[in-house]
Amino acid sequence: MHSAPVESPPRPPDHRTTTRAAAALTLCSALLLTLVVLKWHPLLSVDGDIARTTHRWAVDESGLTHAFRILTDWVWDPWTMRLVCAVAVVWLAWRRSAWWTALWLAVTCALGSLLQQTLKAAVDRPRPVWSDPVDSASYAAFPSGHAMTATVVCGLLLWLLHRHGPGRAVWRTALAVGVVSVLGVGLTRVWLGVHWPSDVVGGWLLGAMLVALAVLVHQRKIHS
Repeated sequence: MHSAPVESPPRPPDHRTTTRAAAALTLCSALLLTLVVLKWHPLLSVDGDIARTTHRWAVDESGLTHAFRILTDWVWDPWTMRLVCAVAVVWLAWRRSAWWTALWLAVTCALGSLLQQTLKAAVDRPRPVWSDPVDSASYAAFPSGHAMTATVVCGLLLWLLHRHGPGRAVWRTALAVGVVSVLGVGLTRVWLGVHWPSDVVGGWLLGAMLVALAVLVHQRKIHS
């Protein structure tokens, strides 16, 4: 009679890797924020060139522009992303052993929204203005709320999924959906002429920074 194999304990996470990633993302976010606040001319010039080019394309390609409006207003809208996050929070809370993770996820997403709105009010960057707009948006431009919210929600959920060891097919599908959502929503915001490219990059960087910091907190809590 063969005895059941003894499973080796899971390897502890490399806190140093997460710390370095969080530090690098914080530095990049702060640098871009500074350049935006100082209205650094080379950055504004690149922003303007890209924005003018994509706006011409958006006016000419009305069918694609309409599809992008549906994607950005419904599929990748921040409230859609928050709803997905809320479903995950409820599911984690229902599993009583994961209540702390549910709280961690909810608080991190709430902090992301608070940080986003605080920076928008503080920086107060004007959005692009066009004589023939294809879409409209409210509030200030930097950072892109769509890009930041998608990055935070997709990043956190992907990390949680990977942590629980899904099958290869499930992981690859989830990763593809997450990457397409994060990159896609940034593209739609620039294409529709409601954000400068650096607004979107800022949203990505700040969202990734928040995910890295949240992962670091979760790792230290679970393995403390």
